[in-house]
Amino acid sequence: MGDAPIVCHLFEAKVKHAALLPSIVRPRHPNPAIQTYSNSIGNEPMKHPGVWSLVGPAIAVATLMPDAVQAQGLEYVTSHYTKYEYRIPMRDGKRLFTSVYVPKDDSQKYPLLMKRTPYSVRPYGADQYPNDLSPSPLFGKAGYIFVYQDVRGRWMSEGEFVQMRPHRPNKTTKTEFDESTDTWDTVEWLLKRVRGHNGRVGIAGISYPGFYTAAGIIDSHPAIKAASPQAPVNDWFIGDDWHHNGAFFLAHMFNWMSRSGRARPEPTKKFPRATFDYGTPDGFEFYRRIQTLSEIDAKYLKGDVPFWIETMRHGSYDEFWKSRNIRPHLKNVKPAVMTVGGWFDAENLFGALETYKSIEARNPQTVNTLVMGPWRHGGWANGEGSFFGDIPFNSKTSEFYRDHIELPFFERHLKDKESAAHPEAWVFEMGTNQWRKYDNWPPAEARSKSLYFHAGEQLSFNPPTANADQPAFDEYVSNPAKPVPYMGEIVTGMQAEYMIADQRFAARRPDVLVYQTVELAEDVTLVGPIEVELTVSTSGTDSDWIVKLIDVYPDDYPDAKVNPKEVRMGGYQQLVRGDVIRGKFRKSFEKPEPFEPGQPSLVRFTMPDTYHCFRSGHRIMVQVQSSWFPLVDRNPQKFCDIFQAKAADYQSATQRVFRSPKTASRLTVRVLP
Repeated sequence: MGDAPIVCHLFEAKVKHAALLPSIVRPRHPNPAIQTYSNSIGNEPMKHPGVWSLVGPAIAVATLMPDAVQAQGLEYVTSHYTKYEYRIPMRDGKRLFTSVYVPKDDSQKYPLLMKRTPYSVRPYGADQYPNDLSPSPLFGKAGYIFVYQDVRGRWMSEGEFVQMRPHRPNKTTKTEFDESTDTWDTVEWLLKRVRGHNGRVGIAGISYPGFYTAAGIIDSHPAIKAASPQAPVNDWFIGDDWHHNGAFFLAHMFNWMSRSGRARPEPTKKFPRATFDYGTPDGFEFYRRIQTLSEIDAKYLKGDVPFWIETMRHGSYDEFWKSRNIRPHLKNVKPAVMTVGGWFDAENLFGALETYKSIEARNPQTVNTLVMGPWRHGGWANGEGSFFGDIPFNSKTSEFYRDHIELPFFERHLKDKESAAHPEAWVFEMGTNQWRKYDNWPPAEARSKSLYFHAGEQLSFNPPTANADQPAFDEYVSNPAKPVPYMGEIVTGMQAEYMIADQRFAARRPDVLVYQTVELAEDVTLVGPIEVELTVSTSGTDSDWIVKLIDVYPDDYPDAKVNPKEVRMGGYQQLVRGDVIRGKFRKSFEKPEPFEPGQPSLVRFTMPDTYHCFRSGHRIMVQVQSSWFPLVDRNPQKFCDIFQAKAADYQSATQRVFRSPKTASRLTVRVLP
C-alpha cells in the first residue's frame, strides 16, 4: 500500500495554505478557544443527509485554491453534458432504470463513474437535468461519464426490492442474481453501448449506496478499476443503524422506517415521501409513552413497513440478520478501494471501519485505503467540515478531503493521472485537529494499555489493589420508567450530534457511574478499537450496558467568542466514543442467555475505532449506565423476547460494576507513544 503524502497534481502549484495540509510529524500545541456553530443540516428522511444528490439547489464549494472550483449549476451541466436514459436488462430479465450523462467534448475518452441507489436518480426525463453532477463539483469539471441507477425494485427499476439483499456466493443457475451480478450486468451493458468511454469504471456511494458499492465489487467486473464505499451499511445487527451488539436503536429505526420504509408496488417516478408527526418536539416523552415495542406497528405504521415487521420477528442474530452481513463475502475484490467514514457517524461508523478491515483481510493484494475524518454521516460530501456540534476542528476538513483525497483517487486509477499513491490510512486526529497518514491501521507503533475503574470515581492506567475497607463494586438502580436520556436537549429521532455531545447532564444522574483520571500531565493519544471488559451483576435477568469514553475539558477552558447557544466550555464532557451491548448477548449473539440474579458475570464488547488526543490538562472519563433512551429501546431487565414483551415485564434492577483485583472492570485502548 502507498505511504507517500498525496497532493493532486492539478492543484500542486496553487496550494497557498500549507498549514491545512496533512502533517508528517506529530507537533503538539494548545487548541484555540472553541467556536460555536449551529448545525445547518436538519433531520433527513433518508439514511444519509442529502449527499450525492441529483436534485436540490447547487452547493457552492470553496476549495483551498484561490480560483476555487464552484458547483457546476444547471447551465454548466446542460451545456457540457448530454443525458441519456436506459432500462438495462439484468440476467433474469428485469430492467433497471439508469441515467447516463456523457460529456459533449468528444476530443478524449472518459471513465464511467457510477452510483447505484435506492433513493432515486431523479430528475426523470431525457431532457431533464440536475443542477450538479456528483460526488463533488470537481468531478463535473474534471470530466467523467456519470451513471446513476435505481436499484432493483426502487423507483423506476423493475423487480422486487429487498433491504440489504443477501449475497449469493454459490449461484446454481445463470439467472440467479444479487447486487454483485446486477452491478456486473450494468457495467457490461454500458461498456458495449455508451460512447466515448476509456474502458474504465469507478463506483462510489454514501450510506445505502455505499453498501451497493461494496456489494458491487465482490467478484468484481474487470473494468471496475476504482471503488469508494462511503459510510457503507455493513451488518444491521452487530453495529450498523438498527442494532449495536444486539441492542435495538429505536429512535433511529422508527424515524427512518416511518418515512422511507414503505413498499413501492410498481415502477414510478413519483413516490410520495411519507412524513410522521410526532405531535411533540420531545422525542423522549413520545417514546416513553409507548409501553411496549409491539404496539408501535398497530398505532403508527399500520402494517405498511415490511422491514419493521420482519425486525420484530427476529430478536437474535439468526439467519435473517446473518445473511445481510456482507463482511464474509468481500472477496475477489479487484479494483483499488477507498473506504470513507466519519469518526462521529451515528449511523455507519461500524460499516466503514469493518468494510475496510474485511477487504484488507480477504484481499491482501488489493490497493485498500481507509479515510476517516471528524464528520457526521456523509459530512465529507458537502460543506467545509470545520466543526461538528460545539466542537471546531480548526480546518476545512471536508474541503480538504474532496480536493486532495477523493478526486485524486479516481483521477489516478481511472485516468492514470500522475499523483502520489495514497497512504494506507488518511485519518484525522481529534484534539490536535490535524490529518495523519499511516502505513497500517491501527498504527503499528500503538501499544495496548488498560484504563481501570477504581474506588472514589477514579480511573487509572494502574490496576486496582486489594482494599478491605472499601466495597469491591459500585452500584445504581436502573428504572425503565425513568431511563437515562441519550441527549441533554429536547429532540426527536436520533440526533447526529449525540456522538460528540456534552455528557454533563448524564454524569449528574444517580443511575450513571462516573470514573475519571486526574488531570493529564501530558497528551494521551488513543487509536483504533476500544475493548470493554466489565464484571457486573444485576438483580434482574437481563440488562443493557452502555459505556462512554469522554474527554473532560479543563475547568478554565474559555468559552467561544461568538456563542449564541451560550455553551460553557469549562468542564465540558465531550463524548469521544460510546456504545452498548444487550447483556443477554454477552456470550453469543445467536443464543441469548439470562443473567443469574446477583451473580457476577463478565461482559465484553468492542467499541468502534477512534483517533483522539486527550490534551494535557484534560481528563479521561468513563461513564457506565443501563439505559440510553430513546436512542436504544428500554430493556425490561427481565430475560425475554423484548420485541414481544408486555408492560408488566419491565422492572427496576440493581446494577453492580465490580472493580477488585480479581473482578476488575476496564477499557483496553491503544496508545501512541
